[in-house]
Amino acid sequence: MEIVRAVSDAFWSTKVWLPPNTTWDDIRPGVRSDVNHADYRHLIYPIPIAAVIIVLRWAVERYWIAPIGKAIGIKSTGPKPPRPNKVLEAAYNVNSRLNHKTIVRLLKQVDMTERHIEYWWRRRRAQDKPTTLIKFCETSWRCIYYTYSFIFGCIVMYDKPWLWDIKHCWYGYPHQSVTNDIWWYYMVSMAFYWSLTFSQFYDVKRKDFWQMFAHHMITILLMALSWMCNLHRVGSLVLLVHDCADIFLESAKLTKYAQYQKVCDTIFAIFTVVWIVTRLILYPRIIYSSSVEAPQILPMFPAYYIFNTLLILLLVLHICWTYLIMQIVKKALKSGQMDGDVRSDSSDEISDSSENSRPLQSNGGTPKKQPAKNGTTKAGSVGASPKKKQ
Repeated sequence: MEIVRAVSDAFWSTKVWLPPNTTWDDIRPGVRSDVNHADYRHLIYPIPIAAVIIVLRWAVERYWIAPIGKAIGIKSTGPKPPRPNKVLEAAYNVNSRLNHKTIVRLLKQVDMTERHIEYWWRRRRAQDKPTTLIKFCETSWRCIYYTYSFIFGCIVMYDKPWLWDIKHCWYGYPHQSVTNDIWWYYMVSMAFYWSLTFSQFYDVKRKDFWQMFAHHMITILLMALSWMCNLHRVGSLVLLVHDCADIFLESAKLTKYAQYQKVCDTIFAIFTVVWIVTRLILYPRIIYSSSVEAPQILPMFPAYYIFNTLLILLLVLHICWTYLIMQIVKKALKSGQMDGDVRSDSSDEISDSSENSRPLQSNGGTPKKQPAKNGTTKAGSVGASPKKKQ
């Protein structure tokens, strides 16, 4: 216990986390009658709030969003399954990834060709992919939250002096009061990221699953540390700047799922402009204040450099994501429509029109031979349909 206490004391040293000549007792809640300091014990509240958000999301998706999706024609069923095959099914349950070694082993157990096994495997993997309706519901929920969060943030921040002059983030630090509206803004935002962290394990799987998991955890950690160090003013600014563009991104994906292509293109164009304004103009203004103006107002301390470095790294990520967005815009201008997303599905999907329309023979779900363009015959092409990006 002594070792743990020594490590804890060293980690939470006031020389690291607080300005010179300031102790944790100086910013303890209730120590001053004129300042309502942030209470680190309140960081437990976002977890039960996250549970409420998850239940609320389930109810909203099931009883509101899903019926709307079905009403506008969103597809709620996936592609047809392959013919039942116990041997292939058992192998698939062991490992859904098909490699050459597995194929060689399966060729000795079933009366199928290598191409037929690959075809069955693709159709089986398609059964595990979410339907368009599921993706529509998830995207709708995120769009609803970001819209709420941005509007609530604007209402909360409108009368705050640091919204109009960022230097007020540093005046009087660390003795800055936390008002009730800022408390709720912070707690609900943290709860939402907790809910994303939990729900990520049963939501639509993405290629960047672990990257986004790390992103959510880092976001929660940064918010928690900024709360403990009473840096909630600059934290609230960062939250407000980041919520705005996400509304249009999720809206563009919604209209894409609903096959309103022209509306999707328009919203995506608006998203691109809003993204550039908020992430590459307004957000760098916050970093300029934290990097140039703050040192002129406050005595520097190690935690300041930690937070500021992480804010700068986030800007680097914004620049990288902007490059990907501009690639999508470039492709859209050439093709005439937006057909992509910064984040794609975990693996390629099978086009219903091309895969499901192929009749199957009785030998475990193999494709019938079809005439090729040059007059010869060939088995149904594996992965004949192109990748779809959501």
